[in-house]
Amino acid sequence: MLETSARLLRLLSLLQARRDWPGRDLADRLGVSDRTVRRDVERLRDLGYPVHASRGTDGGYRLGAGTAMPPLLLDDEEAVAVAIGLRTAVGDSIAGIGETSARALTKLEQVLPSRLRHRVDALRASTEPVPADHPAPTVDATVLSTLATACRNRERLRFDYRAHDGSSTSRAVEPYRIVSWGRRWYLVAWDVHRHDWRTFRIDRITPRTPTGPRFPPRDPPEGGAAAYVARGVSSAVWRHRARIIVHAPADLVTERINPAVGVVEAVDDNTCVLDTGADTVHTLAVHLGLLDLDFDVSGPPELIEHLRTLAARFTRATVGAETA
Repeated sequence: MLETSARLLRLLSLLQARRDWPGRDLADRLGVSDRTVRRDVERLRDLGYPVHASRGTDGGYRLGAGTAMPPLLLDDEEAVAVAIGLRTAVGDSIAGIGETSARALTKLEQVLPSRLRHRVDALRASTEPVPADHPAPTVDATVLSTLATACRNRERLRFDYRAHDGSSTSRAVEPYRIVSWGRRWYLVAWDVHRHDWRTFRIDRITPRTPTGPRFPPRDPPEGGAAAYVARGVSSAVWRHRARIIVHAPADLVTERINPAVGVVEAVDDNTCVLDTGADTVHTLAVHLGLLDLDFDVSGPPELIEHLRTLAARFTRATVGAETA
């Protein structure tokens, strides 16, 4: 009986590890006959596991989704990874996910072997996160799930959107992707009435149900959803902006510039324009210095003055080295 139970657990573990299993492969892995595999599959079905079978010479088995979550069999590394992920999620910005993660983590740690529990406890005891500079807005898990489903199914969304000043507007969009940036969540979508791509903070979205009709896919925004959010969110908070002529190919500058720092536009094969910005001219100067390329600056005046100050400072710093 013990041998049969151990074999059933091994069979369940194999079925969870891969989508499809030929019957012959399962028999070889378990060291049993095809007939024994069929009997063990029936035992799993009796226990409530939805194991689907396909007939024919290439017939095999697949573990399907059931009405309830079945027990999962995890190897050592998988168990540690899940525990770490749950512990990280305890402090997440999604409403309710922290409490849910804490409950799941408690259940997992109760059944972890001592050797694995020590590894997880060592990480917890030795790790100290840096608090966020500003408290992150909380995102409702149900809203996040609704938006994700609409993105996957390509269904139009209608929702009320609260702006920064507190005013609310009704929007109709074709959702494309959800983007997480730090502790904030954004929806990238095609605005049906404005005929353009838009970024929406998910904590300000109140979906209306039901969702609308399905829509055909369209070309994504340039650079993809993450780059689009990075450009839009960064430029929205820049206090100082500048268009810099860089004497280098656009591809080279793009490699050295994070999308959150600026957008590169090609002029010709050897020249491009960097549309960039920052909260201070000091930060802008750092971005330009990190390019390690020749460039021309026409404004703003504060940036020009700061670069002149830096040039004079660097010149003075090297005077002693020239005379030594």
